[in-house]
Parts: sequence; C-alpha cells; structure tokens
Amino acid sequence: MMSLEFYEANRRYVVAVRIRMKKLGRKHRPFFRICAVDSRAPRDGRVLEELGTYDPMIPETDARAALNNERFAYWLGVGAQMSDRVKVLFKKYGPEGTHLEARESALAKRSGPRVLPDFGAPAYVPSAEPEASEAAETSAAPEGDEAAKDKTEVVAEVATDSESAEADVAETDAGASAESTESGAEEAAEEDKSE
Repeated sequence: MMSLEFYEANRRYVVAVRIRMKKLGRKHRPFFRICAVDSRAPRDGRVLEELGTYDPMIPETDARAALNNERFAYWLGVGAQMSDRVKVLFKKYGPEGTHLEARESALAKRSGPRVLPDFGAPAYVPSAEPEASEAAETSAAPEGDEAAKDKTEVVAEVATDSESAEADVAETDAGASAESTESGAEEAAEEDKSE
C-alpha cells in the first residue's frame, strides 16, 4: 500500500478508474459499450478497455447485455468503481448473475430461425376474369358436338371483340392525326397573313 504522501505528490498521475457506458449509435438507435475509463474523461471520450456491450434496441430484454467477465474481475480487483447502471447489468448478467438462465434462453431464441405467426386466410381473393372462367368451363366440359360448337362460338366472340376494339383505336388515332394536320395548316395560314 502506498503512502498518502505519494498520492499527494503524484496526484496528477493517479487515475480513478470507472466502469461505465459509452454511447454510440445514431439518433433514435442507441448502442452502448461498457468500458473501463478514467473518471475525468468525457462520456464518449478515450477509454482504457472495452468490457462489453449493451444494445437496448434488441426485443429480448435478457439478450441485450454482453459482458467480458474475466476483464470485469481484473478491473474490479485493481479498484475500479462501477456506475449505477453498470452495477445493475453486472448483478443480472455477471458471473453470479440473477438472470443467467433467462439470458441463455433469450440468446437461444434469438439465434434460432425467426418464426412468423399464421395470419389465416386472406380477407379478399380477386376472382378470375369472366372470359377466362367461361373458357375454363368450356374446356372442362366433355367433348362432343355441342361442346365443340360452344367453344367455337366463344372463341369467335372473343376474336370479334378484339378486332372491333383494334379498329376503334385505329379510327381514333387517324382522326386525331387528321385534326392535328388541319390545325397545323390553319396556324401556318394565320402566320402568313400576319407577316
């Protein structure tokens, strides 16, 4: 044990070591390292040694802290003092912690595959298009003269519907282009008159 005179003579060299948390992470996503620090250093400043981590964003409460118990024992043996929050973590998850079994089960649950609950049947299932369902019904019908005629009629109706739709589109496009050329000719005539 050193004398009081030694400490007074070398006061600036004596370091009071604290074991406390150093905050990392980003806004709304904190993460902490548990470190051995000079007590005069700022919260997020220089550390002597990192002794573990604490992640409060992990859903399983008992899986949040990870401690290096050997290094904890060393720093406590040389006189380091723990902060209040680190004392709580050490009491729960240290070598003789009160929550060790819960921690093991939480870590096992966390390392296993993620299980999603069964959400049941969907609330709404869209039905197939009516033309497709009619075609499916006719294909499922027994083959015969009447069934063959029905298929032919359905296919012919679908073909005529698609042809008439294409003709309508072509007429609309032709009308629009004719209107645009007429309006262009009128604009050109107006420009000639103004000059």
